[in-house]
Amino acid sequence: METLSSLYLINFLQELIFHPLFLSFMLFVILLYKSLSSNPSNGKNLPPSPPKLPVIGNLHQLGLLPHRSLQSLSRRYGKVMLLCLGNRPTLVVSSADAAEEIMKTNDLIFYNRPSLRNATRLFDGKDVAFAPCGEYWRQMRSICVMKLLSNKKVQSFRKIREEEVAVMVDKLNSLGCSVVNLAEFIVSFTYDVICRASFGRKYRDNEGDINFKNCIEEGMKLLGTFFLGDFVPCLSLIDRVKGLEGRLEKVAQELDAFVHKVIKEHQFHLSTNKSIVSDNFVDILLRVHMDNKHDMSLDSIKAVILDMFAAGTDTTYTLVEWVVIELIRNPRVMKELQKELRKIVGGKGRKVCEDDLEKLTYLKAVIKEALRIHPPGPLLVIRESLQDSKVNGFDIDAGTLVIINAWAIQTDPIYWEEPEQFRPERFLNSSNLADFKGQDFRYIPFGAGRRGCPGISFALANAELVIATLLNEFELTLPGDVQIEKIDMTEITGLTVRRRDPLMVIATPSAYVLEQMYADPI
Repeated sequence: METLSSLYLINFLQELIFHPLFLSFMLFVILLYKSLSSNPSNGKNLPPSPPKLPVIGNLHQLGLLPHRSLQSLSRRYGKVMLLCLGNRPTLVVSSADAAEEIMKTNDLIFYNRPSLRNATRLFDGKDVAFAPCGEYWRQMRSICVMKLLSNKKVQSFRKIREEEVAVMVDKLNSLGCSVVNLAEFIVSFTYDVICRASFGRKYRDNEGDINFKNCIEEGMKLLGTFFLGDFVPCLSLIDRVKGLEGRLEKVAQELDAFVHKVIKEHQFHLSTNKSIVSDNFVDILLRVHMDNKHDMSLDSIKAVILDMFAAGTDTTYTLVEWVVIELIRNPRVMKELQKELRKIVGGKGRKVCEDDLEKLTYLKAVIKEALRIHPPGPLLVIRESLQDSKVNGFDIDAGTLVIINAWAIQTDPIYWEEPEQFRPERFLNSSNLADFKGQDFRYIPFGAGRRGCPGISFALANAELVIATLLNEFELTLPGDVQIEKIDMTEITGLTVRRRDPLMVIATPSAYVLEQMYADPI
Protein backbone atom coordinates (compact mmCIF):
# COMPACT_ATOMS: atom_id res chain seq x y z
CA MET A 1 0.00 0.00 0.00
CA GLU A 2 2.81 2.39 0.88
CA THR A 3 4.40 1.81 -2.53
CA LEU A 4 1.11 2.44 -4.34
CA SER A 5 0.52 5.59 -2.31
CA SER A 6 4.00 6.82 -3.19
CA LEU A 7 3.35 6.19 -6.89
CA TYR A 8 0.05 8.05 -6.74
CA LEU A 9 1.74 10.97 -5.00
CA ILE A 10 4.56 11.09 -7.54
CA ASN A 11 2.13 10.94 -10.47
CA PHE A 12 0.05 13.68 -8.88
CA LEU A 13 3.11 15.91 -8.42
CA GLN A 14 4.19 15.32 -12.03
CA GLU A 15 0.74 16.27 -13.34
CA LEU A 16 0.68 19.33 -11.09
CA ILE A 17 4.12 20.58 -12.11
CA PHE A 18 3.34 20.42 -15.84
CA HIS A 19 -0.19 21.85 -15.59
CA PRO A 20 -0.49 25.19 -17.52
CA LEU A 21 -2.05 26.99 -14.54
CA PHE A 22 0.77 25.85 -12.27
CA LEU A 23 3.40 26.95 -14.81
CA SER A 24 1.73 30.37 -15.11
CA PHE A 25 1.67 30.72 -11.33
CA MET A 26 5.35 29.79 -11.10
CA LEU A 27 6.22 32.39 -13.75
CA PHE A 28 4.38 35.05 -11.73
CA VAL A 29 6.23 33.98 -8.56
CA ILE A 30 9.58 34.15 -10.35
CA LEU A 31 8.91 37.67 -11.64
CA LEU A 32 7.73 38.76 -8.20
CA TYR A 33 10.77 37.18 -6.57
CA LYS A 34 13.15 38.96 -8.96
CA SER A 35 11.47 42.30 -8.37
CA LEU A 36 11.71 41.93 -4.58
CA SER A 37 15.36 40.88 -4.68
CA SER A 38 16.76 43.43 -7.10
CA ASN A 39 19.62 44.31 -4.75
CA PRO A 40 20.63 41.09 -2.98
CA SER A 41 24.35 41.79 -2.70
CA ASN A 42 24.18 44.58 -0.07
CA GLY A 43 27.19 46.19 -1.69
CA LYS A 44 29.26 42.99 -1.79
CA ASN A 45 31.17 41.88 -4.86
CA LEU A 46 29.52 38.50 -5.31
CA PRO A 47 30.47 35.98 -8.00
CA PRO A 48 28.22 35.83 -11.06
CA SER A 49 25.16 33.61 -10.76
CA PRO A 50 22.74 31.98 -13.18
CA PRO A 51 19.04 32.81 -12.67
CA LYS A 52 17.38 30.73 -9.99
CA LEU A 53 13.90 29.53 -9.12
CA PRO A 54 12.10 30.19 -5.84
CA VAL A 55 12.61 27.59 -3.10
CA ILE A 56 14.86 25.22 -5.09
CA GLY A 57 17.25 27.87 -6.40
CA ASN A 58 19.59 26.29 -8.97
CA LEU A 59 19.06 22.66 -7.94
CA HIS A 60 17.30 21.90 -11.20
CA GLN A 61 20.46 22.83 -13.11
CA LEU A 62 22.67 20.15 -11.54
CA GLY A 63 21.38 17.45 -13.89
CA LEU A 64 22.21 13.75 -13.78
CA LEU A 65 25.94 14.42 -14.17
CA PRO A 66 26.68 17.49 -12.03
CA HIS A 67 30.37 17.75 -13.00
CA ARG A 68 29.37 18.20 -16.64
CA SER A 69 26.39 20.46 -15.92
CA LEU A 70 28.51 22.71 -13.72
CA GLN A 71 31.25 22.86 -16.34
CA SER A 72 28.66 24.00 -18.89
CA LEU A 73 27.37 26.68 -16.51
CA SER A 74 30.91 27.87 -15.74
CA ARG A 75 31.59 28.46 -19.43
CA ARG A 76 28.63 30.81 -19.47
CA TYR A 77 28.84 32.51 -16.08
CA GLY A 78 32.47 32.20 -15.06
CA LYS A 79 34.88 29.73 -13.52
CA VAL A 80 34.05 31.14 -10.12
CA MET A 81 30.28 31.34 -9.77
CA LEU A 82 27.69 31.35 -7.02
CA LEU A 83 24.69 29.04 -7.07
CA CYS A 84 21.83 28.61 -4.64
CA LEU A 85 21.21 24.94 -3.96
CA GLY A 86 17.90 25.30 -2.20
CA ASN A 87 18.65 27.59 0.71
CA ARG A 88 22.41 26.92 0.63
CA PRO A 89 24.67 29.45 -1.15
CA THR A 90 27.25 27.39 -3.03
CA LEU A 91 30.51 28.52 -4.61
CA VAL A 92 31.48 26.50 -7.68
CA VAL A 93 35.13 26.67 -8.70
CA SER A 94 36.43 25.49 -12.08
CA SER A 95 39.84 27.16 -12.29
CA ALA A 96 43.23 26.14 -10.93
CA ASP A 97 44.05 29.54 -9.40
CA ALA A 98 40.76 29.72 -7.47
CA ALA A 99 41.19 26.09 -6.34
CA GLU A 100 44.64 27.02 -5.03
CA GLU A 101 43.21 29.95 -3.07
CA ILE A 102 40.71 27.60 -1.40
CA MET A 103 42.86 24.54 -0.78
CA LYS A 104 46.20 26.24 -0.08
CA THR A 105 46.16 29.99 0.53
CA ASN A 106 42.93 29.98 2.58
CA ASP A 107 42.83 26.30 3.50
CA LEU A 108 42.06 27.05 7.16
CA ILE A 109 38.94 28.95 6.11
CA PHE A 110 37.64 26.34 3.67
CA TYR A 111 38.47 22.97 5.25
CA ASN A 112 35.20 22.38 7.08
CA ARG A 113 32.62 19.80 6.00
CA PRO A 114 28.89 20.61 5.96
CA SER A 115 26.44 18.43 7.83
CA LEU A 116 24.70 16.17 5.29
CA ARG A 117 22.06 13.59 6.17
CA ASN A 118 23.68 10.49 4.65
CA ALA A 119 27.22 11.03 6.01
CA THR A 120 25.93 12.14 9.42
CA ARG A 121 23.80 9.01 9.86
CA LEU A 122 26.48 6.59 8.66
CA PHE A 123 29.48 8.13 10.47
CA ASP A 124 27.97 10.35 13.19
CA GLY A 125 30.70 12.93 12.57
CA LYS A 126 33.36 10.59 13.97
CA ASP A 127 35.19 9.57 10.80
CA VAL A 128 37.89 11.43 8.85
CA ALA A 129 36.49 12.11 5.37
CA PHE A 130 33.17 13.72 6.37
CA ALA A 131 33.70 14.88 9.97
CA PRO A 132 33.60 18.65 10.66
CA CYS A 133 36.93 20.35 11.30
CA GLY A 134 38.22 20.65 14.85
CA GLU A 135 40.54 19.01 17.35
CA TYR A 136 38.74 15.64 17.14
CA TRP A 137 39.12 15.55 13.35
CA ARG A 138 42.82 16.49 13.60
CA GLN A 139 43.45 13.63 16.03
CA MET A 140 41.60 11.09 13.89
CA ARG A 141 43.37 12.16 10.71
CA SER A 142 46.75 11.99 12.44
CA ILE A 143 46.03 8.48 13.72
CA CYS A 144 44.91 7.32 10.26
CA VAL A 145 47.91 8.86 8.48
CA MET A 146 50.52 7.61 10.96
CA LYS A 147 49.15 4.21 11.98
CA LEU A 148 46.88 3.01 9.17
CA LEU A 149 47.90 4.62 5.89
CA SER A 150 51.62 5.35 6.13
CA ASN A 151 53.86 4.01 3.35
CA LYS A 152 55.33 1.48 5.80
CA LYS A 153 51.88 0.23 6.78
CA VAL A 154 50.73 0.04 3.14
CA GLN A 155 53.80 -2.06 2.31
CA SER A 156 53.00 -4.39 5.21
CA PHE A 157 49.86 -5.46 3.32
CA ARG A 158 51.85 -6.51 0.26
CA LYS A 159 51.29 -10.22 0.86
CA ILE A 160 47.54 -9.68 1.13
CA ARG A 161 47.41 -7.83 -2.19
CA GLU A 162 49.49 -10.42 -4.00
CA GLU A 163 47.43 -13.31 -2.61
CA GLU A 164 44.13 -11.69 -3.55
CA VAL A 165 45.25 -10.76 -7.06
CA ALA A 166 46.32 -14.40 -7.54
CA VAL A 167 42.81 -15.48 -6.48
CA MET A 168 41.35 -13.12 -9.09
CA VAL A 169 43.63 -14.53 -11.82
CA ASP A 170 42.69 -18.11 -10.93
CA LYS A 171 38.98 -17.27 -11.14
CA LEU A 172 39.41 -15.65 -14.55
CA ASN A 173 41.49 -18.57 -15.82
CA SER A 174 38.83 -21.03 -14.67
CA LEU A 175 36.31 -19.32 -16.95
CA GLY A 176 38.43 -19.83 -20.05
CA CYS A 177 37.83 -17.33 -22.83
CA SER A 178 34.21 -16.60 -22.03
CA VAL A 179 32.75 -13.12 -21.74
CA VAL A 180 33.03 -11.84 -18.16
CA ASN A 181 31.99 -8.75 -16.25
CA LEU A 182 35.49 -7.67 -15.26
CA ALA A 183 34.19 -5.04 -12.83
CA GLU A 184 32.82 -7.81 -10.58
CA PHE A 185 36.28 -9.37 -10.24
CA ILE A 186 37.88 -6.01 -9.50
CA VAL A 187 35.23 -5.20 -6.87
CA SER A 188 35.77 -8.58 -5.18
CA PHE A 189 39.54 -8.07 -5.12
CA THR A 190 39.23 -4.58 -3.63
CA TYR A 191 36.66 -5.64 -1.03
CA ASP A 192 38.70 -8.67 0.07
CA VAL A 193 41.92 -6.68 0.41
CA ILE A 194 40.24 -4.02 2.56
CA CYS A 195 38.45 -6.71 4.61
CA ARG A 196 41.71 -8.45 5.41
CA ALA A 197 43.52 -5.17 6.11
CA SER A 198 40.68 -3.94 8.35
CA PHE A 199 39.54 -7.13 10.09
CA GLY A 200 42.39 -9.58 9.56
CA ARG A 201 40.14 -11.92 7.58
CA LYS A 202 37.59 -12.00 4.78
CA TYR A 203 33.86 -12.06 5.43
CA ARG A 204 31.90 -14.12 2.94
CA ASP A 205 28.39 -13.35 1.73
CA ASN A 206 26.75 -16.10 3.77
CA GLU A 207 28.43 -15.45 7.14
CA GLY A 208 26.30 -14.29 10.07
CA ASP A 209 22.91 -12.64 10.11
CA ILE A 210 24.07 -9.66 8.03
CA ASN A 211 25.61 -9.72 4.56
CA PHE A 212 28.37 -7.19 5.18
CA LYS A 213 29.40 -6.88 1.53
CA ASN A 214 25.84 -6.06 0.45
CA CYS A 215 25.52 -3.58 3.33
CA ILE A 216 28.71 -1.83 2.28
CA GLU A 217 27.48 -1.60 -1.32
CA GLU A 218 24.13 -0.17 -0.18
CA GLY A 219 25.85 2.26 2.17
CA MET A 220 28.11 3.52 -0.60
CA LYS A 221 25.11 4.01 -2.90
CA LEU A 222 23.34 6.09 -0.25
CA LEU A 223 26.51 8.03 0.53
CA GLY A 224 26.53 9.16 -3.09
CA THR A 225 22.78 9.90 -3.13
CA PHE A 226 21.38 13.44 -3.11
CA PHE A 227 19.05 14.07 -0.16
CA LEU A 228 16.75 16.95 -1.06
CA GLY A 229 16.08 17.77 2.60
CA ASP A 230 19.71 18.82 3.09
CA PHE A 231 19.09 21.80 0.80
CA VAL A 232 15.34 22.38 0.98
CA PRO A 233 14.20 21.29 4.46
CA CYS A 234 10.53 21.88 3.67
CA LEU A 235 10.80 19.22 0.93
CA SER A 236 12.43 16.55 3.09
CA LEU A 237 9.17 14.60 2.87
CA ILE A 238 10.21 13.67 -0.68
CA ASP A 239 13.24 11.81 0.69
CA ARG A 240 10.91 9.75 2.85
CA VAL A 241 8.43 9.17 0.02
CA LYS A 242 11.27 7.91 -2.19
CA GLY A 243 12.32 5.53 0.57
CA LEU A 244 15.75 7.09 1.05
CA GLU A 245 15.32 7.75 4.76
CA GLY A 246 14.18 4.19 5.42
CA ARG A 247 17.02 2.65 3.40
CA LEU A 248 19.57 4.88 5.14
CA GLU A 249 18.30 4.00 8.61
CA LYS A 250 18.24 0.27 7.85
CA VAL A 251 21.76 0.07 6.42
CA ALA A 252 23.18 2.30 9.16
CA GLN A 253 21.81 -0.02 11.84
CA GLU A 254 23.06 -3.14 10.05
CA LEU A 255 26.56 -1.75 9.50
CA ASP A 256 26.75 -0.58 13.10
CA ALA A 257 25.68 -4.00 14.40
CA PHE A 258 28.14 -5.88 12.20
CA VAL A 259 31.19 -3.71 12.94
CA HIS A 260 30.28 -3.63 16.65
CA LYS A 261 30.27 -7.43 16.71
CA VAL A 262 33.65 -7.57 14.95
CA ILE A 263 35.16 -5.04 17.38
CA LYS A 264 33.93 -7.07 20.38
CA GLU A 265 35.53 -10.21 18.91
CA HIS A 266 38.83 -8.37 18.47
CA GLN A 267 38.63 -6.95 22.00
CA PHE A 268 38.26 -10.46 23.40
CA HIS A 269 41.12 -11.73 21.25
CA LEU A 270 43.45 -8.91 22.36
CA SER A 271 42.58 -9.39 26.03
CA THR A 272 43.32 -13.13 25.94
CA ASN A 273 46.36 -12.98 23.62
CA LYS A 274 48.24 -9.90 24.79
CA SER A 275 51.59 -11.14 23.46
CA ILE A 276 50.32 -11.43 19.86
CA VAL A 277 51.00 -8.38 17.71
CA SER A 278 48.47 -7.98 14.89
CA ASP A 279 48.48 -5.26 12.28
CA ASN A 280 44.89 -5.12 11.04
CA PHE A 281 43.12 -1.78 11.38
CA VAL A 282 40.67 -2.81 14.09
CA ASP A 283 43.40 -4.11 16.42
CA ILE A 284 45.57 -1.02 15.83
CA LEU A 285 42.67 1.29 16.65
CA LEU A 286 41.71 -0.77 19.70
CA ARG A 287 45.23 -0.39 21.06
CA VAL A 288 44.95 3.38 20.56
CA HIS A 289 41.59 3.23 22.34
CA MET A 290 43.09 1.35 25.30
CA ASP A 291 46.01 3.79 25.61
CA ASN A 292 43.51 6.54 26.53
CA LYS A 293 45.78 9.17 24.97
CA HIS A 294 43.33 10.12 22.22
CA ASP A 295 39.59 10.66 21.92
CA MET A 296 39.22 7.25 20.27
CA SER A 297 35.91 5.71 21.34
CA LEU A 298 34.46 2.48 19.99
CA ASP A 299 32.10 4.59 17.87
CA SER A 300 35.16 6.33 16.45
CA ILE A 301 36.65 2.96 15.50
CA LYS A 302 33.41 1.99 13.73
CA ALA A 303 33.36 5.26 11.79
CA VAL A 304 37.02 5.07 10.74
CA ILE A 305 36.68 1.46 9.57
CA LEU A 306 33.60 2.33 7.50
CA ASP A 307 35.58 5.28 6.15
CA MET A 308 38.22 2.86 4.88
CA PHE A 309 35.60 0.89 2.97
CA ALA A 310 33.95 4.05 1.63
CA ALA A 311 37.23 5.54 0.43
CA GLY A 312 38.87 2.33 -0.68
CA THR A 313 36.29 0.29 -2.56
CA ASP A 314 34.39 2.49 -5.01
CA THR A 315 37.33 4.75 -5.86
CA THR A 316 39.79 1.92 -6.55
CA TYR A 317 37.60 -0.27 -8.69
CA THR A 318 36.23 2.76 -10.56
CA LEU A 319 39.80 3.83 -11.39
CA VAL A 320 40.81 0.35 -12.56
CA GLU A 321 37.67 0.06 -14.69
CA TRP A 322 38.37 3.39 -16.42
CA VAL A 323 42.01 2.40 -17.04
CA VAL A 324 41.03 -0.90 -18.64
CA ILE A 325 38.37 0.60 -20.90
CA GLU A 326 40.74 3.38 -22.02
CA LEU A 327 43.44 0.81 -22.81
CA ILE A 328 40.97 -1.15 -24.92
CA ARG A 329 39.90 2.05 -26.70
CA ASN A 330 43.55 2.99 -27.31
CA PRO A 331 45.39 -0.10 -28.64
CA ARG A 332 48.63 1.87 -29.10
CA VAL A 333 48.74 2.68 -25.40
CA MET A 334 47.91 -0.91 -24.44
CA LYS A 335 50.74 -2.26 -26.62
CA GLU A 336 53.19 0.23 -25.13
CA LEU A 337 52.21 -0.82 -21.61
CA GLN A 338 52.44 -4.53 -22.47
CA LYS A 339 55.89 -3.90 -23.97
CA GLU A 340 57.01 -2.31 -20.69
CA LEU A 341 55.57 -5.24 -18.72
CA ARG A 342 57.41 -7.78 -20.89
CA LYS A 343 60.65 -5.88 -20.35
CA ILE A 344 60.35 -5.34 -16.59
CA VAL A 345 58.47 -8.45 -15.48
CA GLY A 346 60.01 -10.87 -18.00
CA GLY A 347 60.94 -14.45 -17.23
CA LYS A 348 59.29 -17.78 -17.80
CA GLY A 349 55.73 -17.60 -16.52
CA ARG A 350 56.79 -14.70 -14.31
CA LYS A 351 54.06 -13.12 -12.19
CA VAL A 352 53.93 -9.42 -11.44
CA CYS A 353 55.14 -8.68 -7.92
CA GLU A 354 55.22 -5.37 -6.09
CA ASP A 355 58.98 -5.02 -6.60
CA ASP A 356 58.21 -4.55 -10.30
CA LEU A 357 55.77 -1.69 -9.83
CA GLU A 358 58.30 1.05 -9.09
CA LYS A 359 59.99 0.35 -12.44
CA LEU A 360 56.77 0.54 -14.46
CA THR A 361 56.92 4.22 -15.34
CA TYR A 362 54.52 3.97 -18.28
CA LEU A 363 51.95 2.19 -16.10
CA LYS A 364 52.11 5.08 -13.63
CA ALA A 365 51.62 7.54 -16.51
CA VAL A 366 48.59 5.56 -17.73
CA ILE A 367 47.03 5.69 -14.27
CA LYS A 368 47.70 9.42 -13.93
CA GLU A 369 46.11 10.07 -17.31
CA ALA A 370 43.04 8.02 -16.36
CA LEU A 371 42.76 10.03 -13.13
CA ARG A 372 42.98 13.23 -15.14
CA ILE A 373 40.15 12.40 -17.54
CA HIS A 374 38.13 10.19 -15.19
CA PRO A 375 38.72 11.24 -11.58
CA PRO A 376 36.52 8.92 -9.46
CA GLY A 377 35.29 11.94 -7.47
CA PRO A 378 35.16 14.72 -10.11
CA LEU A 379 33.70 17.29 -7.68
CA LEU A 380 35.92 16.21 -4.78
CA VAL A 381 34.17 16.25 -1.39
CA ILE A 382 32.07 19.33 -0.67
CA ARG A 383 33.57 21.96 1.69
CA GLU A 384 32.13 24.78 3.78
CA SER A 385 33.63 28.19 4.56
CA LEU A 386 34.16 29.02 8.24
CA GLN A 387 34.27 32.81 7.90
CA ASP A 388 33.81 35.64 5.42
CA SER A 389 36.60 35.67 2.84
CA LYS A 390 37.52 36.44 -0.76
CA VAL A 391 38.16 34.15 -3.72
CA ASN A 392 39.46 35.68 -6.96
CA GLY A 393 38.41 39.07 -5.59
CA PHE A 394 34.81 37.96 -4.93
CA ASP A 395 33.22 38.20 -1.48
CA ILE A 396 32.31 34.80 -0.01
CA ASP A 397 30.14 34.63 3.13
CA ALA A 398 30.75 32.31 6.05
CA GLY A 399 28.72 29.10 5.76
CA THR A 400 28.95 29.01 1.95
CA LEU A 401 29.28 25.52 0.49
CA VAL A 402 32.23 25.05 -1.85
CA ILE A 403 32.32 22.66 -4.81
CA ILE A 404 35.62 22.29 -6.67
CA ASN A 405 35.11 20.82 -10.12
CA ALA A 406 38.41 18.93 -10.45
CA TRP A 407 37.25 17.27 -13.67
CA ALA A 408 36.56 20.64 -15.33
CA ILE A 409 40.02 21.88 -14.34
CA GLN A 410 41.76 18.70 -15.47
CA THR A 411 40.10 18.80 -18.90
CA ASP A 412 40.44 22.56 -19.48
CA PRO A 413 42.28 23.35 -22.77
CA ILE A 414 43.81 26.40 -21.06
CA TYR A 415 45.93 24.03 -18.97
CA TRP A 416 46.07 20.89 -21.12
CA GLU A 417 46.92 20.26 -24.76
CA GLU A 418 44.21 18.17 -26.44
CA PRO A 419 42.56 17.49 -23.07
CA GLU A 420 40.02 14.99 -24.43
CA GLN A 421 42.75 12.73 -25.81
CA PHE A 422 44.05 9.83 -23.69
CA ARG A 423 47.81 10.48 -23.85
CA PRO A 424 49.83 9.07 -20.93
CA GLU A 425 53.01 10.47 -22.48
CA ARG A 426 52.08 13.92 -21.16
CA PHE A 427 53.05 12.64 -17.68
CA LEU A 428 56.39 11.09 -18.59
CA ASN A 429 58.40 14.32 -18.82
CA SER A 430 56.45 16.64 -16.56
CA SER A 431 58.17 17.28 -13.24
CA ASN A 432 55.30 19.46 -11.99
CA LEU A 433 52.82 16.62 -12.27
CA ALA A 434 54.96 13.83 -10.85
CA ASP A 435 52.81 13.11 -7.81
CA PHE A 436 49.31 13.43 -6.38
CA LYS A 437 50.14 15.66 -3.44
CA GLY A 438 48.23 18.70 -4.64
CA GLN A 439 51.25 20.81 -5.54
CA ASP A 440 49.92 21.68 -9.00
CA PHE A 441 46.27 22.72 -8.89
CA ARG A 442 45.71 21.86 -12.54
CA TYR A 443 45.79 18.23 -11.40
CA ILE A 444 43.96 17.43 -8.16
CA PRO A 445 42.24 14.00 -8.49
CA PHE A 446 42.72 13.37 -4.75
CA GLY A 447 42.14 16.94 -3.60
CA ALA A 448 44.73 18.98 -1.72
CA GLY A 449 45.43 20.72 1.55
CA ARG A 450 44.24 19.48 4.94
CA ARG A 451 41.30 17.68 3.34
CA GLY A 452 43.38 15.93 0.69
CA CYS A 453 42.87 12.16 0.57
CA PRO A 454 45.20 10.44 3.09
CA GLY A 455 44.77 7.02 1.44
CA ILE A 456 46.51 7.69 -1.88
CA SER A 457 49.30 5.14 -1.33
CA PHE A 458 46.84 2.42 -0.29
CA ALA A 459 44.59 3.01 -3.31
CA LEU A 460 47.42 3.17 -5.85
CA ALA A 461 49.12 0.05 -4.50
CA ASN A 462 45.91 -1.90 -5.16
CA ALA A 463 45.25 -0.32 -8.56
CA GLU A 464 48.79 -0.68 -9.92
CA LEU A 465 49.05 -4.37 -9.00
CA VAL A 466 45.64 -5.25 -10.48
CA ILE A 467 46.21 -3.39 -13.75
CA ALA A 468 49.76 -4.73 -14.23
CA THR A 469 48.62 -8.29 -13.49
CA LEU A 470 45.62 -8.15 -15.83
CA LEU A 471 47.76 -6.83 -18.70
CA ASN A 472 50.55 -9.33 -18.02
CA GLU A 473 48.32 -12.39 -17.65
CA PHE A 474 45.59 -11.72 -20.19
CA GLU A 475 44.75 -10.25 -23.54
CA LEU A 476 41.71 -8.12 -22.78
CA THR A 477 39.37 -7.70 -25.74
CA LEU A 478 35.76 -6.75 -26.31
CA PRO A 479 33.10 -9.32 -27.20
CA GLY A 480 32.96 -9.91 -30.95
CA ASP A 481 29.81 -7.85 -31.52
CA VAL A 482 31.27 -4.68 -29.94
CA GLN A 483 33.48 -2.33 -31.97
CA ILE A 484 36.10 -0.17 -30.26
CA GLU A 485 34.89 3.04 -31.86
CA LYS A 486 31.34 2.34 -30.68
CA ILE A 487 32.08 1.75 -27.00
CA ASP A 488 29.47 3.59 -24.97
CA MET A 489 31.26 5.85 -22.47
CA THR A 490 28.07 7.12 -20.82
CA GLU A 491 28.69 7.90 -17.16
CA ILE A 492 26.58 7.31 -14.09
CA THR A 493 27.07 9.19 -10.86
CA GLY A 494 26.99 8.06 -7.24
CA LEU A 495 29.72 8.11 -4.63
CA THR A 496 32.00 7.95 -7.67
CA VAL A 497 31.43 8.54 -11.38
CA ARG A 498 31.81 5.38 -13.44
CA ARG A 499 30.64 3.89 -16.72
CA ARG A 500 26.94 3.18 -16.83
CA ASP A 501 27.37 -0.13 -18.66
CA PRO A 502 29.19 -3.11 -17.09
CA LEU A 503 32.72 -3.77 -18.32
CA MET A 504 32.22 -6.93 -20.38
CA VAL A 505 35.46 -8.34 -21.79
CA ILE A 506 37.08 -11.56 -22.95
CA ALA A 507 40.12 -12.29 -20.79
CA THR A 508 42.29 -14.63 -22.89
CA PRO A 509 45.48 -15.95 -21.25
CA SER A 510 48.28 -13.85 -22.71
CA ALA A 511 50.06 -15.38 -25.70
CA TYR A 512 53.28 -14.20 -24.13
CA VAL A 513 52.57 -16.07 -20.90
CA LEU A 514 51.68 -19.24 -22.79
CA GLU A 515 54.82 -18.92 -24.90
CA GLN A 516 56.97 -18.60 -21.79
CA MET A 517 55.26 -21.54 -20.08
CA TYR A 518 55.91 -23.92 -22.97
CA ALA A 519 59.17 -22.50 -24.37
CA ASP A 520 61.35 -25.36 -23.06
CA PRO A 521 60.58 -28.96 -24.07
CA ILE A 522 59.73 -31.34 -21.29
